[in-house]
Amino acid sequence: MVNRLEGKVALVTGAANGMGEAISRLFASEGATVALTDMTERGADVAAEIREAGGNAEFWPMNVTDEDRVAQVMSEVFERFGALNVLINNAGISGPNEPTDQVEFSEWQKVFGVNVGGPFICTKHAIPYFRKTPGQKSVVNMSSIYGLIGNSDVPVYHATKGAVRIMSKTDAITYAPESIRVNAVMPGTILTPLNIEKGKTLPGGVEAYLDKMRGEHPIGELGEPEDVAYAMLFLASDESKFVTGAEIVVDGGYTAQ
Repeated sequence: MVNRLEGKVALVTGAANGMGEAISRLFASEGATVALTDMTERGADVAAEIREAGGNAEFWPMNVTDEDRVAQVMSEVFERFGALNVLINNAGISGPNEPTDQVEFSEWQKVFGVNVGGPFICTKHAIPYFRKTPGQKSVVNMSSIYGLIGNSDVPVYHATKGAVRIMSKTDAITYAPESIRVNAVMPGTILTPLNIEKGKTLPGGVEAYLDKMRGEHPIGELGEPEDVAYAMLFLASDESKFVTGAEIVVDGGYTAQ
């Protein structure tokens, strides 16, 4: 099947690299018009490469914690493309690796501001444009397997992903009568810049971290950004028209143990 998102306009946060980049490229290849947003200008390069490959994409610089800017971008995207069908709340940061008693509240607030506040603000300002767009609309929030299970590293990050999981279910119930679906994707360890940076902070460095995580996933490998992008594609498309308040776990069997 091709062009699974034909005619849809999708806005992706954190689109300049990692999973956000993979999602943006896949969506465009499946027929979507993609509004890439990110704090780094590399998003403009990704959008240009998508256009060169025959896709339709534009870039907007945006910090997901800046509510005025988010509202402005949502308005501009809708004015430019005439619709908003899909919102992918992907932007996130890892935060401190220290245990709770050693984390400054200001650091806690920063991580929650991006990882929970960002999806809240973006969803809030997408809703009015969803209501102006006919047919199915879809929000997909990036959670994590650590929204399902516990782990001792980066405790603030894990707490945010639990919050995103429940926020997704709450919004799914709230907006279901308006044909706005809300779901979450729960990745395991994916080879993204965020996880590489996380590995640098751990004993033994990046390679030790990646080797350890490969051994902990029953499938014996770590995920690629594209693995997550395909789960997002299903939830963004009308193929999942009866799916809301759900979560897709993409973790190589990690949480099945």
